[in-house]
Amino acid sequence: MRISELDGKKVAIWGYGREGRAALAALRWRLPGRPLTVFCKDDEVADLQAQEDPTLVIRTEVDAAALSAFDVVIKSPGISAYSSPKIDAELNGAHFTSGTAIWFAENAGAHTVCVTGTKGKSTVTALIAFLLRAAGERTALAGNIGLPLLELLDVQPPPDAWAIELSSYQTGDALRPAVAVVLNLFPEHLDWHGSEARYFADKLKLVTEAQPGVALLNAADARLREVGTALAARGQRVQWFNADDGWHVRDRWIMRAGRAVIDVKFLPLPGRHNWVNLCAAMAAVEALGIDPVPLAERVADFQPLPHRLQRIAEKDGLVYVNDSISTTPMASIAALDWYPGKSTAILVGGYDRGLDWGVFAERVAADAPGAIITMGQNGPAIFERLKAIATATKFVLRESTSMEEAVRYAQEALGTKGTVLLSPGAPSFPRYRDYAERGKHFAQAAGFDGTQISAIPGLGVR
Repeated sequence: MRISELDGKKVAIWGYGREGRAALAALRWRLPGRPLTVFCKDDEVADLQAQEDPTLVIRTEVDAAALSAFDVVIKSPGISAYSSPKIDAELNGAHFTSGTAIWFAENAGAHTVCVTGTKGKSTVTALIAFLLRAAGERTALAGNIGLPLLELLDVQPPPDAWAIELSSYQTGDALRPAVAVVLNLFPEHLDWHGSEARYFADKLKLVTEAQPGVALLNAADARLREVGTALAARGQRVQWFNADDGWHVRDRWIMRAGRAVIDVKFLPLPGRHNWVNLCAAMAAVEALGIDPVPLAERVADFQPLPHRLQRIAEKDGLVYVNDSISTTPMASIAALDWYPGKSTAILVGGYDRGLDWGVFAERVAADAPGAIITMGQNGPAIFERLKAIATATKFVLRESTSMEEAVRYAQEALGTKGTVLLSPGAPSFPRYRDYAERGKHFAQAAGFDGTQISAIPGLGVR
């Protein structure tokens, strides 16, 4: 649905985070003076009132009856599509859309590379934008990575290419990307999707429903291999990364089939999972028809994204690493794979969304860190899960009630040498607004300036 199609309709915006603000600005730009309603939180009312817009109605109470009064509701992605009052309002005739869906309708001919996956999607999207710019393409970096697409609605001149990150909340809104990349699938966001099966299905809409020119999939993911085989059988063009005949990691080299292209010792990206992320980005650029091999030497200049195994600083013999983006136990395992052994104290825990920490417990039993400090809502459950393992393998296990306490316990466990690793394996809310705020708090608790660690390089059009 294009913005022009909203003219003459009763329209509401539901949610006033960054996506909601972008939607309001876009509608005011394209449809000035049209009556609009915004459903927002109590603490967002003052910001809306400050706009002094006589055609804007501000409401804080939302239910099915209120939503059903509108022809179209532009819903923010964080609001579940599978719960009331959205479902009830939809049954009563309200049509729901999103800023992402509107942008794709407005930019049907755009040359887009869309990236999703449980982990790594921000890094891969940023790498694709970096490589395309290195190849001389004027490229937009936007989407779930931190810049809503509607904030770039009328960019002039239009970019040559768009590198777009999509969360599982947004994949169903994409339309005809030139390349659709799916990196991996692990259970996540089950509270929003309602079940593991629905989460996987929603994630895969980027290749099953969006009609991409090329579906680029991770050959090492069993689920994606099945999906790719099914897509190819129905005529979809499918390509692979993380496979021996394409871009993959061998020993400590980034390989293109049998050709060694990049020695990973020159990469600014820590961890084998990040080397695989680079393979995905190189394969995506190649799928666009650009040879990425000549761009390989430029990768050394890539600036890693914050909150992803981010080395903050070293003080008093301890290195502090911020992996606040880690929201699943599998992500915490990947962090421990990069910082193994007794010289690491890892901080885990946050919002409890029912994920199983059994795989993490198995990893710890096989190769224990020096200390595990639990925190957050699911901290007590993780502590109980690990108690017997801690006794058997003799690592320090402590419960904390605050970030400051968790950092202090980690420091006490390590003494004057080692790595204090924040890799929570759980979402940040409700204690924090988002993972970035959690990462800043970690830096501050360790004695550093948290405001200096969070800028995402390369957003927008360059």
